[in-house]
Amino acid sequence: MELAWYILLGLFFAIYLVLGGYDYGVGLLLAGAKHPNQRRAILTAVGPFFLGNEVWLVAAVGILFGAFPMLEGELLTGLYPAVVTAVTGVILVTAAVQLRSRPVGNRGRTVWDRIAVIGCALTALGWGAVLAGLLQGVPLHADGHVEGVTHIITPFVAACGLALIALVAVHGAVFLALRLPDRPAQRYAQLGRKLVPVALATLALATVAGLLSDRVRHTVQEPAVAVLLPALLIGALLVAHSALARRRPGIAFTATTVALAAPVLLVGAALWPYALVSTIDPAASLPVTAAAASEPTLRLLTWLLLPLLPALLGFQLMCWWVFRGRIDGRTPVYW
Repeated sequence: MELAWYILLGLFFAIYLVLGGYDYGVGLLLAGAKHPNQRRAILTAVGPFFLGNEVWLVAAVGILFGAFPMLEGELLTGLYPAVVTAVTGVILVTAAVQLRSRPVGNRGRTVWDRIAVIGCALTALGWGAVLAGLLQGVPLHADGHVEGVTHIITPFVAACGLALIALVAVHGAVFLALRLPDRPAQRYAQLGRKLVPVALATLALATVAGLLSDRVRHTVQEPAVAVLLPALLIGALLVAHSALARRRPGIAFTATTVALAAPVLLVGAALWPYALVSTIDPAASLPVTAAAASEPTLRLLTWLLLPLLPALLGFQLMCWWVFRGRIDGRTPVYW
């Protein structure tokens, strides 16, 4: 049962990164939208999905607190700067998007739009740092506590944070190519193609930093899975680039979805059977089975999840079905 909940935790967070990823990618692209009407169209495209996508983060955090109390405490302690960066970004972008229409003039809205861009960058940077921090291990002592927070500041973590920013930017551009009317959609498809080489460069940088890091090499329990991660990401980005060139945004969106979901799932697989790997005492590493709650607690959580999961999935599918297709003059305006 511990394995099932561990997979579920990774799956929920991966879904959040995919769905929230295009929110944050679209938010980053606000920086290049000069005209107020262009920014309004961008936000209208993402509007129906914005708040619903963040529900998956709430669900993932609920699983972490309920099913893995030991992991929750040491994860938040050991990766505190990265988690705070991500959460700060989520708060900033959520507040900025919902408050941007309060000012009457364009100047006030521009200020909120810039805050949204900063929030999106911080969110992607923070979650990329969290994944990298897991992959390079934490100073976990035999008493079960992590010492300090400066261990998170490494070239590998910085490179992974930049890589995730680039990935969500590509994902956001592809989403806009899928949702906007034909002419602006083609403009963002071209932008997405230009961003793919940038994302590939950041992935190459993160891969080299990981190969040069003793901590990463010692932390990874399944090297074959760790090698598969950059290969899968590169393949997905190349597919997205090709699909955009052939005006197939649906295929490109599927490819960028894989590119954002894969890191979460493969990081979890690369660390198995551990949830946290200690960099100072291998014997102190926290296995998934030890991090999980007791068997009765997991059974109770399973019964609670059974009615909630179909409702969550049903809401998401209904939202996508109702607001499918490209936006036009009849589309409700958001924020």
